[in-house]
Amino acid sequence: MVLQYLHPVSDEEFQTACWRLQLGESVWTIDLAYLMQQFGVTHKFCTRTLGVDKGYRYQSFYRKHFNTEEDRVNQLFAGAAANRVQVEKRSVTIQEIEEHLAQGHVLVVLVNAVLLVCDLCSAPLKFCCLLPIGQKCFCRKLDYQGHFIVVCGYNRNSGCIFYNNPAYADRVCCTSTSNFNEARMSYGTDEDILFVYKDS
Repeated sequence: MVLQYLHPVSDEEFQTACWRLQLGESVWTIDLAYLMQQFGVTHKFCTRTLGVDKGYRYQSFYRKHFNTEEDRVNQLFAGAAANRVQVEKRSVTIQEIEEHLAQGHVLVVLVNAVLLVCDLCSAPLKFCCLLPIGQKCFCRKLDYQGHFIVVCGYNRNSGCIFYNNPAYADRVCCTSTSNFNEARMSYGTDEDILFVYKDS
């Protein structure tokens, strides 16, 4: 979604880049940072954890791929600087997010989909706007469910954050700043945020 907005690539180019990065079913934020670098998109990846949090081994969301992914992901973090992938170990404030958006840039944010509530979706989708109609709503589960969203705007007066959900290409969703912070700071996200710059 971000590449189509900033740096349109063909399906073949995208698939080749994914193959080169060994992306499979499990995609981590560091993978997305490497993907941006491969296409020459200026980025900055902020996270509270450099590498894989071993505590995730016991979370149902991570359990299936944890053993096969741990070494691969840790190697990506270790090689980030040498591969010109900018990674910073720190939390990000809502003010930093707003400043980035005010300059016309976007962010890719890892959230806990169980906690994220869209204020614009119709009633049946209110708490599950992260899945197309007809699919089982994973938002009803209590366990952490990681999901990437593209944050594209905000309204400081109303305290709203606007985002695009890759599961839907035809709408902009909106949530309160407090709900956004709850979802992005949930255990399991490492507070991962990928700053993406439009002037790449």
